[in-house]
Amino acid sequence: MNFKHVPVMLNEVLEGLNIKENGIYIDGTLGGAGHSIEIVKRLSTGKLIGIDQDENAIKKSKEVLADYSDRTIIVKDNFKNIKNVLNTLEINKVDGILLDLGVSSHQLDEEERGFSYNKDAPLDMRMDRTNAFSAWDLVNKYSEKELEKIIWDFGEEKWAKRIAKFIVEERREAPIDTTFELVSVIKKAIPKKVRSQGGHPARKTFQAIRIEVNKELDILENSILNANQVLNKGGRLCIITFHSLEDRIVKDTFKYLNKDCICPPEFPVCTCNKRRELKILTRKPIVPTEEEIGTNSRSRSAKLRIGEKV
Repeated sequence: MNFKHVPVMLNEVLEGLNIKENGIYIDGTLGGAGHSIEIVKRLSTGKLIGIDQDENAIKKSKEVLADYSDRTIIVKDNFKNIKNVLNTLEINKVDGILLDLGVSSHQLDEEERGFSYNKDAPLDMRMDRTNAFSAWDLVNKYSEKELEKIIWDFGEEKWAKRIAKFIVEERREAPIDTTFELVSVIKKAIPKKVRSQGGHPARKTFQAIRIEVNKELDILENSILNANQVLNKGGRLCIITFHSLEDRIVKDTFKYLNKDCICPPEFPVCTCNKRRELKILTRKPIVPTEEEIGTNSRSRSAKLRIGEKV
């Protein structure tokens, strides 16, 4: 299994987690265990809990972490279920959590997964391949209005209306089965002079479809709230995002957790009983260095936000 994984902002994450050698840490998006291997090396009596919904990621991470099996627990699940995972393991609180969101390098590189617009493959894009719903179902079954909304909302694609219209027209002739077939439709929908500007013309639409297939944004806010609840006092929550929609949710949820009161300003006395739960350690998100971007182009859009439980 060709599983290449370069962890994004590794040093910044390790510093952000403030690792204690006897602490318990969660990597909620295990991937190729690039972050996890460096976390576990810093533990003596501590534990690392690695969570991923991708079976290939689970297999690869077990290989990478094999020499540290006494300090690692690997679980196939979604990080949205972090509280259930800990309940099953009979662990109440942890000292740090990392969420490295989005699609992994391996998922992009593995052609048959259908995540990449640069490789011809069946339309799939499922992070958890046991799920029945795939990108094929979305592209071939969603209404024109539904497609437009998803491509606009999740891809921030200004040509969403035309792309949705062209997809529906194309599939009337025959189903759209592969990534290159979909790319071809997208290119037809976007005017030629626009296609020559910026990045790949299918990038935003593929992002939108992937987010919808895996319900990535639906689970994010609650996942952050759940993660905060299982942190020990002084525990750190590190979240890496790769597009503005994710980053906005992380930023806003951190702000909510940082507030002491959410009553309307006209209330003379607080009645909400809301108390500050998370100290924001990153006023602005940490971004990769130019050096890192030069060696790992996929880190270019990454942003890291860090909070500490109070």
